[in-house]
Amino acid sequence: MPFDTRILSGVSVLVAVVEGGSFVKAAELIGITDSGVSRAISRLEGRLGMRLLDRTTRSLTLTDEGRRFYEEVKPHLNAIEDAALIASGSGSAVRGRLKVDIDPFFLPLVLAGRLGAFCERHPDLSIEFVTREHVGDLVAEGIDLAIRFSQPRLATLVARKLIEAPILTVASPRYLERYGHPAHPRDLVAHRCLQFLDPYTGRPFDWEFVRGDETIEVPTAGPLTFTDPKSMLQECIAGTGVAQVIGWGIGEALARGSLIDLFPDWHGERFPLFAFHPSRKHLPAKVRTFIEFCAEITTAIERSVLIGI
Repeated sequence: MPFDTRILSGVSVLVAVVEGGSFVKAAELIGITDSGVSRAISRLEGRLGMRLLDRTTRSLTLTDEGRRFYEEVKPHLNAIEDAALIASGSGSAVRGRLKVDIDPFFLPLVLAGRLGAFCERHPDLSIEFVTREHVGDLVAEGIDLAIRFSQPRLATLVARKLIEAPILTVASPRYLERYGHPAHPRDLVAHRCLQFLDPYTGRPFDWEFVRGDETIEVPTAGPLTFTDPKSMLQECIAGTGVAQVIGWGIGEALARGSLIDLFPDWHGERFPLFAFHPSRKHLPAKVRTFIEFCAEITTAIERSVLIGI
């Protein structure tokens, strides 16, 4: 049976719908009308003999068959795009749209305020950030790159470790005045400790302390559990409890004294930051450039005297 070349054009419309999240957005992305998008999807479904999308007035989602089809064809479209860029001599051009799944701590407390210079360097690139508790299906959701703490769980993703972040245990002067300064990590058993939920296990992260070759784990408890690191940090500054946080992004709070590093001799625990993306033969320049930018920022922060470690 000869290949129906009209399927390829229909697939490109399907990708635009999935990445845009709606027929309206897909129409904007590829420059046709909303009704043109709808007709293209209907023709593709007819040629394939399957329903690809569940459509209501309020939502648009891939069916199970549609998701399997999308996951199969998207890497091939990526390869075609890469081949076209290389053939045109523009494989090194940083342009287009970059969709990044990014850690909810890393974006507001590390990258925010530093992105302007990157945008000025690459005026033909637009970036869309997605923040959530854990990484979803990058291919199915049209995501080019994820920046996350901890090792990715999917073996199909290509991972690059950017740097290892220090873990600090901090409290505000207000908290310490009320509850006292713990002399040793084990003293935290009797303190109000703000918990942070591990999205993969559904349980709060364990509190671990490392000093040289010595490692101890301390059972902690407290009145609040968070999935948003920024909110937890704000409560810690307000005096609600003790928190374990990534050292980046709190340098100013340490410098002005609104947070106190409780155990400066116990900074041995490190939390790795990874960049990972779907496996592709030719990594797009826009992805490679943004990874290098994140590595540059984290290295500079690691060396900053504001962290005070």
